[in-house]
Amino acid sequence: MTEGEAAPAADAEKGSRNLMMRVLAALVLAPAAIAIAYAGGWPWATLVTLAAIGLYVEWLMIVGAGREPRVIALGTAALVFGGICLALGRIDTALVVLAVGLAAVALLSAERRLWTATGFVYAAAALLASVLVRLDEVRGFTALMLVLMVVWASDIGGYFAGRGIGGPRLWPRVSPKKTWAGALGGFALSLVVAGGFAAFGYGPAGPLLLLAAVLSIASQLGDLFESAVKRRFGVKDSSHIIPGHGGLMDRLDGFVAAVVLAAIFGLLRGGADGVGRGLMVW
Repeated sequence: MTEGEAAPAADAEKGSRNLMMRVLAALVLAPAAIAIAYAGGWPWATLVTLAAIGLYVEWLMIVGAGREPRVIALGTAALVFGGICLALGRIDTALVVLAVGLAAVALLSAERRLWTATGFVYAAAALLASVLVRLDEVRGFTALMLVLMVVWASDIGGYFAGRGIGGPRLWPRVSPKKTWAGALGGFALSLVVAGGFAAFGYGPAGPLLLLAAVLSIASQLGDLFESAVKRRFGVKDSSHIIPGHGGLMDRLDGFVAAVVLAAIFGLLRGGADGVGRGLMVW
């Protein structure tokens, strides 16, 4: 085998190993996340608080602001207390705590202040939206599962359509591996998910298909946003905490965008305690 033939073979083998690691990690993490989401309450609030802290710390590492212990500690403390308030149902207090945390992080940051503050907003929005979508005891779990499954479908459909079909790149400067075929594949699979929810009686087909379409686009834009931030600072992976996936941001970027948009939409239709109802009842 020549050197030119060996390189593609090595790349293919590496890709196969990476896919296997992704599948194994998903088989462990997805059922655990679903079980905790089903439990709701404190277990779910605890999980998303820990995830928000991880997102915040990874963001600081990416933008080069991870050498400021005070900023890390204050932001983490604000997210913890915000998560506790949300678990207790005190949304108003959580908003105050997170606003104070944002002000403290911004004031104490000695370098890259705007990027640091943006990272805290990113993590806090993920925390707040994830809890609000699940808060409704009747519709919350269903709404959260719709968001999760649309995001997963967008990721899975995009991965296999992109690798199997290839073709023109979606945004080469930001994410060289993403293709239009992958974007359309992920979008199509998200509509299949919405159709499944409608078929099982969780809501009317038309609104659910439209909601899934919007959330799929948001998920893919969230992925591109994270890629743009990493490319801006010359970082490949946000961390290596999840085998085959990189860091929390690498795994949750699409979910953050989708769940924040879903929470805003549900909030407008159902109020703070009825976000799930606002998403699923038409």
